[in-house]
Amino acid sequence: MRETSRLNGEERARAKRLPEASTLLAWYDVSARVLPWRARGGAKPDPYRVWLSEIMLQQTRVETVLPYYAKFLARWPDVTALANARQEEVLSAWAGLGYYARARNLHACAKAVVSEFSACFPEEEAELRRLPGIGAYTSAAISAIAFGRKATPVDGNIERVMSRLFAVEERLPAAKKILARFAAEMTPAIRAGDFAQALMDLGATICTPRKPACAICPWMDVCIARTRGDQETFPRKVEKAEGKLRKGAAFFVLREDNHILLRTRADKGLLASMTELPGSEWSAEYKESARTAPIPGLKWKKALGVVRHVFTHFPLELTVYAAGVPKKTRAPKGMRFVALGALDEEALPSVMRKVIAHAREFTSERKRTGRR
Repeated sequence: MRETSRLNGEERARAKRLPEASTLLAWYDVSARVLPWRARGGAKPDPYRVWLSEIMLQQTRVETVLPYYAKFLARWPDVTALANARQEEVLSAWAGLGYYARARNLHACAKAVVSEFSACFPEEEAELRRLPGIGAYTSAAISAIAFGRKATPVDGNIERVMSRLFAVEERLPAAKKILARFAAEMTPAIRAGDFAQALMDLGATICTPRKPACAICPWMDVCIARTRGDQETFPRKVEKAEGKLRKGAAFFVLREDNHILLRTRADKGLLASMTELPGSEWSAEYKESARTAPIPGLKWKKALGVVRHVFTHFPLELTVYAAGVPKKTRAPKGMRFVALGALDEEALPSVMRKVIAHAREFTSERKRTGRR
């Protein structure tokens, strides 16, 4: 008989038809996604690859992660190589993947594994959680997948699967503990890593947010929501309040030798240590103006339209101003001129890449039409 002692009375009632892990594992053995960080053919998982993939996959889709993962692995094939890299190099390689605190923590974690654990990742969840950037989910994922320990990582895919299996009416985020307990009760002592990855694959490929493919689900006969016919309404969620729109200005300074003016953001806060064009503060009270320009007295031209970007907690609109300067112009204190051809080496976040593309299109159009 399956042990359900950690579930309360109501949860035990819902768990009477607790699906068997063996059913899902049998499906996984023939249907698992082929992913570069997964061990194949009985090979032993590489903890470094598991860790790297799990950090990159936080709040990011697999198809987005794949090229970044390949680039990182080619450049830094093991944790020691990554620990010896400069943070600026890591941020530059990460640019465009978003949630940049992950990149800073990734580098810090690599250094900690090398210095504190002789370049070998610890196996226990508690020890893993002491490392930078590793929380409850990631520690459980590494412990289970890389080392075969009985641990249960619970991400959004797994929460969705659990909420439908047991028709959990409680709304997220309050329901997280209940869903995690269900997943933990189902985790087998053997093949815990495969079970975790099977749950992830089930949520990503069959038990999808919209139009789940219930007819081919290995747990279709025991899914309460599927039996009721309201599976797409799970998980229940509390409506999120949309953040207030912030605005600001960005200044594109193009030198005659095709260098543009850049600076590095502060080492704390949003987009910490990333590269940006100089600009104003981002504020809901921003009043459109070129007064915060990095080089006073230039003939600033305002580009048509604005650059829009959405962060986790707020949307942003940036007005872009452009100006040209002579080849001998020196960068103001704390800034630097960088060749357009070298921008791929800079840690430019997506919003700044949008700004640069918008400004270059604007300046090219003005040059083409002969406007000054």
